[in-house]
Amino acid sequence: MGYPIAVFPDRITAEAAYSSLEKADVPMAAVSMLGRGYQSADEYGLIDPAEAAWKQIRLMMLWLVPFGFVAGFSFNAITGLDTFPWAGNLGNQLLGGLLGAGSGALGAFFVGGGVGLSVGSGDAISYRNRLNAGKYLLIVEGQEGLIGQASRLLRQHRPENIQGYTEQRVRPSSS
Repeated sequence: MGYPIAVFPDRITAEAAYSSLEKADVPMAAVSMLGRGYQSADEYGLIDPAEAAWKQIRLMMLWLVPFGFVAGFSFNAITGLDTFPWAGNLGNQLLGGLLGAGSGALGAFFVGGGVGLSVGSGDAISYRNRLNAGKYLLIVEGQEGLIGQASRLLRQHRPENIQGYTEQRVRPSSS
């Protein structure tokens, strides 16, 4: 399976490219148009990197925060550190556990995708930004022969960008 994605600056150019695909007998079930008045990125199923990052962060916090608490509590109990004299022995151990839990949460954020969340990565964010800027995307899904034909037709309309993907899903499968 292949997925060429063409970016067009305006609706008129995108519709002209869509019409040329239709005239060339490209199966319209394989063609998707994204932009104002058509499908949105969410309706199409274009993965939101921020949503995926937060899901991964929450999943990692599920086990890193409790592990951090136990590790911090145990470390303080083993070493007998008296970091906070006013808290007493049990208070120091509990505070050590809380600091360990905080470290676990911080680790989950950075390892789970927090850096990618703040900086942004991947092609999906680029396509979402283009849609937000008022541009249009034409996506054709199919086998190699269909993709080659569609790519040639799309290039005739001078898209701003055309990117091909093979053997990977642009969007999650429906099965």
